Amino acid sequence: MSSDAESTDAAAGGTPDEHGTLYVVGIGPGLPDHMTKRAKEVIESADVVIASSLYQEFLRDDGTIPAEERTDEDGVATREDGFEQEIVRSTMGRQIELARAAFDYVREGKDVAHVSGGDPSVYGKSDLIFKMAEEEDATDVPIEIVPGLTAALGGSANVGAPLCNDFCTVSLSDKWRGWDEIEEKLRAAAISDFVIVLYNCWRNYEKAVEIVREERTDDAYVAIVNDAGREDAGRNGESKFITTLGEAADHDDKVSGMGTSLIIGNHETETWRNDDRTYLVTPRGGRDVDDF
Repeated sequence: MSSDAESTDAAAGGTPDEHGTLYVVGIGPGLPDHMTKRAKEVIESADVVIASSLYQEFLRDDGTIPAEERTDEDGVATREDGFEQEIVRSTMGRQIELARAAFDYVREGKDVAHVSGGDPSVYGKSDLIFKMAEEEDATDVPIEIVPGLTAALGGSANVGAPLCNDFCTVSLSDKWRGWDEIEEKLRAAAISDFVIVLYNCWRNYEKAVEIVREERTDDAYVAIVNDAGREDAGRNGESKFITTLGEAADHDDKVSGMGTSLIIGNHETETWRNDDRTYLVTPRGGRDVDDF
């Protein structure tokens, strides 16, 4: 493997020591309180930042990247200390083009922060970067993944402790895989009594709920969480709503779009209430306090 890498480096006219690094950076929900220190440092120091308009807005509000008025028509932003960053707008339709561009920037010796919401390896951008690196024979490009807070964890924290036992995540997007495969995974997860976190709920969430209902009782608890960790920012603003599996499909008004996740409890998931709100809790193996 090392000989192949060395030959690729020579063909590229440089070695990894002369290259920058491509960082795929998870910023969680995007607001500073839920972004890791490492993610912020990488973005602040990158020569090139690739991010969607929404994530650029978050990063500017936080001061992680320069304000829009400090950015010229070519996308070059200048901080008050004089450090310049090239800010590149990312969209779903440009992912392949931007991956290739990122490799070129790195070969020029620039550090690139390719920004992903949530965690880049949980339905984020990591896999595309590695697939493109393989297709483009970009073994000379150093790649580092910077993890972030994913919606399953942010949503779980919003409603209590529903993920304290075994759980799984399932994306309802059928863009890359057929619905038959998604249905098979949902059914297996329901039968296995996993707590299930559904991503990409703007499509097919009613169908998903009906499939799980076939294998799980209607009184299982469900949390519908929108824009976890984003407060009033983002597309629709942060909200949470607790219902049951039997009634979840009746609350489509609570499912606001791409920022929505559903957390479907198992037979052990229960509610805990104080004076202000209701929480969901899934005990680890049904343990009592004396078992800890």
